[in-house]
Amino acid sequence: EFPGIVVNPLKLKNENNDEPYKTLKSNVDLLNVIQIGFAFSNEEGMLPKTNGCWQFNFYFDIEKDLFAQDSMDLLINSGVNFYNHKKKGIKMNKFAYFLINSGLVLNKKIKWISFHSGYDFGYLIKILTNNFLPQKKNEFFKLLQLFFPCSYDMKYLGIYSNDLYGGLNKLAEKFKVHRIGPVHQAGSDSLLTLKVFFKLRDKFFKGKIEDKYEGILYGLGSSNPNKKKIETNDPTNDYSQSLALILP
Repeated sequence: EFPGIVVNPLKLKNENNDEPYKTLKSNVDLLNVIQIGFAFSNEEGMLPKTNGCWQFNFYFDIEKDLFAQDSMDLLINSGVNFYNHKKKGIKMNKFAYFLINSGLVLNKKIKWISFHSGYDFGYLIKILTNNFLPQKKNEFFKLLQLFFPCSYDMKYLGIYSNDLYGGLNKLAEKFKVHRIGPVHQAGSDSLLTLKVFFKLRDKFFKGKIEDKYEGILYGLGSSNPNKKKIETNDPTNDYSQSLALILP
């Protein structure tokens, strides 16, 4: 979860196809992430018996940090306690240290499953590098490939496979996957992402996602020019999604 979009894409000059990345970079550079959720499973979708889903609540001060009011209202109505984020929230540098040493990043054996995840990976790369995002999109994708060598964006997979438009909740309804926990909370979103992914994989991909779908982020494309970027008129602006991981 992050504090919305404060740089309006309509105010950026439409110079080339990199405009969506410029919008992402402008917002990620200015803003701070609020929550990140990880859910874990093996390749069959089985979660660990304990500690299968984690939600990390970061330091965030609504009196100092920038945010979009509509996104903030949504998070508050979903139960996010910003008093606790200010008093007890995790510092970015500490999270980066433990994430790098966890073995979850820089690891080709880990598969990262996400939904419409340009901003998710943008904030993670910002945290891991302790720096602004690169100026050029291809440099961003090099960092994505470095830290997250195997990733799949379910928004892209759904549209490419069977025109499955809409947000994560809509896909969950289609596949009859029930949410555990409150909506717009990173831990709950990550677990729902994981469960919906296996339903999508088994129904439309015969249980196996081909390598050609790896490393493509919906709306941004990939570092490989031969991989297809999907542009649609899908009105869904479902930015507040989280990540799931498949362990070998």
